[in-house]
Amino acid sequence: MPLISILSKSRSPLLACVFILNKRHLSSTENLIFPKSFLAFPSPPASTNPQQFGREWIRPYHDGRPRGPLWRGKKLIGKEAIFVILGLKRFKDDREKLEKFIKTHVRRLLKLDMIAVLNELERQQEVSLAIEIFRVIQKQDWYTPDVYVYKDLIISLARCKKMDVAMELWENMRKEGLFPDSQTYAEVIRGFLAYGSPADAMNIFEDMKKSPDPPEELPFRILLKGLLPHPLLRNRVKQDFEEIFPDQRVYDPPEEIFGLR
Repeated sequence: MPLISILSKSRSPLLACVFILNKRHLSSTENLIFPKSFLAFPSPPASTNPQQFGREWIRPYHDGRPRGPLWRGKKLIGKEAIFVILGLKRFKDDREKLEKFIKTHVRRLLKLDMIAVLNELERQQEVSLAIEIFRVIQKQDWYTPDVYVYKDLIISLARCKKMDVAMELWENMRKEGLFPDSQTYAEVIRGFLAYGSPADAMNIFEDMKKSPDPPEELPFRILLKGLLPHPLLRNRVKQDFEEIFPDQRVYDPPEEIFGLR
């Protein structure tokens, strides 16, 4: 193998060069021809602290190490969890293989790994797989009803316009004595409006008014904007908004925009 090729592939070209020269007992480098770019190291910028002039400046080649993580928070996910996520996504279109994979690999995960799998599937918008993991979690001995787990699942389903499954989780959450917060109400209302079902959005709105938590402006604002094509329903929401928030104002667009002269 040519000398230049050996030196170029080495992670420490200078050390390799010294090693070869010593090995061959060469006293000079007259017979060695190096390209100018080989030993030419970039000089540090004028504003750089001399103490910071380290490996990142004098390494003009790629050392072959893998780059940073492709997944957000990958370092916080164990290898078992990553393996399970990839397996679930691979078998999600085959129900029989998916159930077998869940039985053999998912159920033996530790608590933190199982929760990490659930959160990562929600982030990747694999909501159907997230529901499968949640059902496995509910069967664990350590499971306790958590409103935040329901919240993340319901919001993910609402954003994917899977409102039927979202409402099933909603009913299960209420049966377990949990109440959604303002953000959950807002996202479910937004999901029903995007789904083309303002009547269901109004049902969620009526349920929100019965919540023990004090109401917030965001769900009202979403309804007031989404119910512009439905003036009768919008007026009901507007009256409640003005009673609860008397210091706030509601913008009413001109009626001719919607042909309501």
